[in-house]
Amino acid sequence: MAESSFSQPHPPLNHSSNHPAHKTLASVANLANLLPNGTVLAFQALTPSFSKNGSCQLSNKCLTASIIIFCAIFCLFSSFTDSFINKDVKLYYGIATFKGLYIFNYNNIDCDEDMMKELEEKYKLNFIDFVHAFVSLLVFMIFALSNSNVQSCFFPEAGGNENALVMNLPLGAGVLSSFLFTIFPTTRRGIGIGYTDKSTRG
Repeated sequence: MAESSFSQPHPPLNHSSNHPAHKTLASVANLANLLPNGTVLAFQALTPSFSKNGSCQLSNKCLTASIIIFCAIFCLFSSFTDSFINKDVKLYYGIATFKGLYIFNYNNIDCDEDMMKELEEKYKLNFIDFVHAFVSLLVFMIFALSNSNVQSCFFPEAGGNENALVMNLPLGAGVLSSFLFTIFPTTRRGIGIGYTDKSTRG
């Protein structure tokens, strides 16, 4: 009697969180949390259209490069911005300079002498601002290059080594940037960063 044969069951698909693709997505998501909200939203909303979902012609490459450059500049710029709530309970934004905070929405702001002195001393540029600007720029560039549409657009023939680098780079960048942000903390609440302190300054 012939021995009945049983077909071997196929191994189940790996849907665990340890899958490399899941680790990459989690790392990229963590990088996004370190960037200004508007930058991430604008990049994610415009990149698929500008890059034609990765099927880039020359015009698509120019458009994709332009949104990357624009968002990178915004990340750099936002690191030097700050905000405060005055006695009139109005939120004011400004950019830090070596002489103090230059306010954007200045409109007959009620500032006494002590408030003006605080704007000059407390909000002026310092070394930590440049550290955060450099790290934010680096984080965004890694975040942008980790996008699948950007990779297909600019690196369509990437090999295994390049793919492994792109897969692990966001994780390393997230650890390094978190480490630097911990060593060099900042109290700035600039453009694109949610303002959580509802108390009045000054």
